[in-house]
Amino acid sequence: MSVYVVTGVSRGIGFEFLRQLSKDPGNLVIGLVREKAATEKKVAAELDGHSNIYILEADLTNYASLKHAAGETATIVGDRGIDILIANGAYVSSFDSFDAIGKFADKPDEMDAVMTELMQTNVTGNIHLFHLFLPLIFKGKTKKVISITTGLADVDSTNLMGVEVAPLYSVSKAALNMVVAKFNAQYKKDGVLFLSISPGVVEVGQYANITPEQGQSLMKFMGIISTYAPDFKGPSSPEDAVRQVRSIWEKATIESGFGGAFVSHHGDKNWV
Repeated sequence: MSVYVVTGVSRGIGFEFLRQLSKDPGNLVIGLVREKAATEKKVAAELDGHSNIYILEADLTNYASLKHAAGETATIVGDRGIDILIANGAYVSSFDSFDAIGKFADKPDEMDAVMTELMQTNVTGNIHLFHLFLPLIFKGKTKKVISITTGLADVDSTNLMGVEVAPLYSVSKAALNMVVAKFNAQYKKDGVLFLSISPGVVEVGQYANITPEQGQSLMKFMGIISTYAPDFKGPSSPEDAVRQVRSIWEKATIESGFGGAFVSHHGDKNWV
């Protein structure tokens, strides 16, 4: 029986977190989204309106909305606090998803705009999220803050494999990994585990409606992955990815070296 707060639950692995965690009627699951009504409708239709789910409106780029959501959460959970905060919400830009960084040399204004939104959402927004919800984490039993990141943010594998795609998104997630490490440095003495976990390559509809040029870039990327990991069978489902991520955070402790770490869904540096 645990209390969870998950950001970005409207779709993809965020909604899958909502589905899996709410299966136990003893759990209390609070989802934060930008469009509350649409998500509540989806929960009612696909999750039988589980009574242990609360959907609150919040936007990572709007501090006031996050602060309001934290207050609403405090009212809902009371003295139980929060056991696990899952920072899943993120901005993923189609601008750089299939391109190398050199593609933007002649698009400075567009790149500036995308980079600003990526950093505001994926980095600054999560700093605010952690600050605002930490008082509730302190009250919880488990005291874990899990950041959903990506293996694309790993410097060593980027160099080893020559991964060119999603450069701006990767930079924002690498910055988030450092945010997690800094929070760990300050709060591990208080027993709070901060941990970044990559769910691997997951199919959440991001490959639909891509252009032929983007398709070629995608095939090149998948070929690189297959060379690096010959057993790779293609992207996993949100269901499998969430199950694996959960298995990592359930066993992770500060004492076992996971504090501030950046690991894969395998619990190591194997990103696929």
